Amino acid sequence: MSKKYIEFIKWAKDNNWNVIDKTEYSLMLEDKILSRYKEIPTEYLEFLKMVKQLISPSEKTRFICENEYNNKSDIAFRWDEFEALSLEVAKDDEEWKMEITSWWNKHLPIVMSVNGGYSFYAIDLYNDKGSIVKGYEPEFEEVEKVANNIEEFFNLIMLNEIDIQ
Repeated sequence: MSKKYIEFIKWAKDNNWNVIDKTEYSLMLEDKILSRYKEIPTEYLEFLKMVKQLISPSEKTRFICENEYNNKSDIAFRWDEFEALSLEVAKDDEEWKMEITSWWNKHLPIVMSVNGGYSFYAIDLYNDKGSIVKGYEPEFEEVEKVANNIEEFFNLIMLNEIDIQ
């Protein structure tokens, strides 16, 4: 394992990101997350063991960390906010709502942004397992692949090939 996440955390600190390290190297995701997302890449889980909070210098983009996944955070947006917005749009269309929920069951959001509109990055856990995709409002479930895996995603951010402000 490359441990690119360690290099990324150092880079984030050196580039004025708001980084709060965890005091203990541990991770306690609630069962509802672990039962919904059974194959979270190890590299991302290791990253979550080290970081309590990671917010861009503009404060418009944040990585979703343990407290957010466990709904124990005071941020305005929940980790599954964009899924909730899509479900709200679907209203009483049960088939559409099932499609939305099914899509999100296969994509773990890892970054949320309000920079220039709502967008997110997620790990694809189904089609191209482990790849990172980006989605935008208003059609959150229409995504584009941006990296083959979490290590490449971290690297592209550090190289400024993915502008994540």
